[in-house]
Amino acid sequence: MPLNIPDKLPAIELLKEENIFVMDSTHASAQDIRPLKIAFLNLMPIKIDTETDLIRVLSNTPLQVELEFIKLRSHVSKNTPIDHMVAFYTDFSEIKKHKFDGLIVTGAPIERFEYEEVTYWDELKEVFDWARTNVTSSLFICWGAQAAMYHYYGVPKYLLDKKMFGVFEHSIAEPLHPIFRGFDDVFYAPHSRYTEVHREDIDRVPELTVLSESPEAGVYMVVARGGREFFVTGHAEYSPYTLDIEYRRDLAKNLPIEIPRNYYRNNDPTQAPVVRWRSHANLLFTNWLNYFVYQETPYDIEKIK
Repeated sequence: MPLNIPDKLPAIELLKEENIFVMDSTHASAQDIRPLKIAFLNLMPIKIDTETDLIRVLSNTPLQVELEFIKLRSHVSKNTPIDHMVAFYTDFSEIKKHKFDGLIVTGAPIERFEYEEVTYWDELKEVFDWARTNVTSSLFICWGAQAAMYHYYGVPKYLLDKKMFGVFEHSIAEPLHPIFRGFDDVFYAPHSRYTEVHREDIDRVPELTVLSESPEAGVYMVVARGGREFFVTGHAEYSPYTLDIEYRRDLAKNLPIEIPRNYYRNNDPTQAPVVRWRSHANLLFTNWLNYFVYQETPYDIEKIK
């Protein structure tokens, strides 16, 4: 997929080394087609790593995608260089008058706070409300998924006794749903979170449908509004070493952290991870872009409502 991303974004060179095709905006401007416009609200602290992870899994279809990196005015990133934020990110307040074919909202390492305690909660709620009438389909990830389900549908989150951390097997509740086109009957996905949502709370909301869950990790994917909203509690987009980086970071901080489950070869952190989720991660994002963005969005983007 020719993924149209800003010139000089650090992810470009990293992904080219993996033989992943990305197209900078100068090259893309020469193509006489309308790219899909995807807004990307990145709430993770190390934004360059998250950008690279998401671009990697978005780059697997023949569709041209134009990414718009957005940030919240009420939150200042402390772990990403300010020049990077200035060069590549736009305040939500500046783009909210526009419409987008898709929206991706990432997680954030703040699960143990109540939503109303989050400093940027009011502005994030504004993003959620804006998406309802200005975006064809939204994909919410991890804490972003929990926060959006809470805001839209009142679904609470619950604190876990210990971090849900590792790579887990998932089953499919709706095998004919287009989001699972090409999936096997069971598939793996990484999780890294301290909170969860409960199936019984979701089942009380008629607008929500659980599409996939895990015996160990619980609810994984939920859909609403005919595919205009997807909530994914795990991290299909993670690179092979993301969990390893998180594990060693927490060890270095002397935080209580267990070895990520079903991750290292022979469950030995001195050995390399076993990547079990790459193919289904690519399918998940490809199917979302194709069936719920490209196939549904109007050619005239201003007609999105």
